[in-house]
Amino acid sequence: KVKAVLKKREYGPKYTQNNFITGVRAINEFCLKSSDLDQLRKIKRRSPHDDTETFTVYLRSDVEAKSLEVWGSPEALVRERKRRKEAEIKYRENLFRNQRLLREYKEFFGNTKPRSSAAAMFFKGPGKVVMVAICINGLNFFFKLLAWVYTGSSSMFSEAIHSLADTCNQALLALGISQSARTPDPSHPYGFTNMRYIASLISGVGIFMMGAGLSWYHGIIGLLHPHPIESLLWAYCILAGSLVSEGATLLVAINEIRRSARAKGLSFYQYVVQSRDPSTNVVLLEDAAAVLSVAVAATCMGLTSLTGNPYYDSVGSLGVGTLLGTVSAFLIYTNTEALLGRSIQPEQLQRLTELLESDPVVRAIHDVKATDMGMSKVRFKAEVDFDGRVVTRSYLEKQDIEQLLQEIQQVKTLEELEAFMLKHGENIIDTLGAEVDRLEKDLKQRNPDVRHVDLEIL
Repeated sequence: KVKAVLKKREYGPKYTQNNFITGVRAINEFCLKSSDLDQLRKIKRRSPHDDTETFTVYLRSDVEAKSLEVWGSPEALVRERKRRKEAEIKYRENLFRNQRLLREYKEFFGNTKPRSSAAAMFFKGPGKVVMVAICINGLNFFFKLLAWVYTGSSSMFSEAIHSLADTCNQALLALGISQSARTPDPSHPYGFTNMRYIASLISGVGIFMMGAGLSWYHGIIGLLHPHPIESLLWAYCILAGSLVSEGATLLVAINEIRRSARAKGLSFYQYVVQSRDPSTNVVLLEDAAAVLSVAVAATCMGLTSLTGNPYYDSVGSLGVGTLLGTVSAFLIYTNTEALLGRSIQPEQLQRLTELLESDPVVRAIHDVKATDMGMSKVRFKAEVDFDGRVVTRSYLEKQDIEQLLQEIQQVKTLEELEAFMLKHGENIIDTLGAEVDRLEKDLKQRNPDVRHVDLEIL
């Protein structure tokens, strides 16, 4: 009988008037002032944010009544909304115009803005590694180019192109690092950390196209049209200097990866293969390839000097191109995997799953996904089957049971029963929300890399 009565009920204004609205929405949508809201009933609700415990909301029915009192009629409210919308559009147009004028002013007079915190990223960690690599590879390119012009060696040309490709790619990495430090905005709510992977991916493609492609091309031309090579003494000296400088940059990258891998509890190999730090990975692989390519180029040039056969030098160019192609293929693969949204390590996922399953309020979890968003940021998602009895008991523990019993004994009619159930049903839902907040905080404490948690209630 009770079910039949409740099924026939039509949910009209009696229920929708209990909807809540925040102060910001009340001011924007109903064209009110903050002073208008001071006269309305204020209700404290559970906050969805970690930094605040509760926040103030207003009954939508109160806000609507206040807006009619202020504006006199619904038509007047609509006209005011239209006027404010036009003013907002005009404000945005003026803002865009002023920003353009400001950019022109800075370009003409110079930017006197103090150094931002993003610039500090290039004095430590991956940023420092990238900047050191840019400086060293830029110098290597200059001297190798001079050696190629003097000797005409195909291997030296490949080495010059290799250093140029490394310099351009590492400049791209520096841009990716600076862009990844941008704060999230409404268009990109999860931030810009993937810019490092994007820059590394483009860098891998650049190595393949510019480095490997030109080296192969020049080596093939050398095989088809060999020509005598001048004295290689200066080329050997430049290669020796390049070997020392590239080795120093490689050592800097290795030390940075070892430090970061130790902090994450991973081995050196795991850290590189999983592309945990794409910028440092690119520098590591490029410099490792540079050291090996210097050895290959020096060997082939030495054979050419001993035998007088220029074919060895062309083969050296092909060898350098093959080495660069291998490095670029590895970079493209690892960064593509990272951008596709790969899962975290099974051990980490198991720890997070066990934490949820061992909680008394959880009966079962389904469809668990933990995605590595890059740069030690994880997004965790799961569908959770909550135990309603445990949630209800958690609510009852905070109530006066004797007073609750008296309320139950006073229920005589269907209307009183409905009012009783609505009151405590809403409070139980709030208790469930508090349990969800608690579980999210526990997950973040168990694994600090977890930045975003989405628990769906079954």
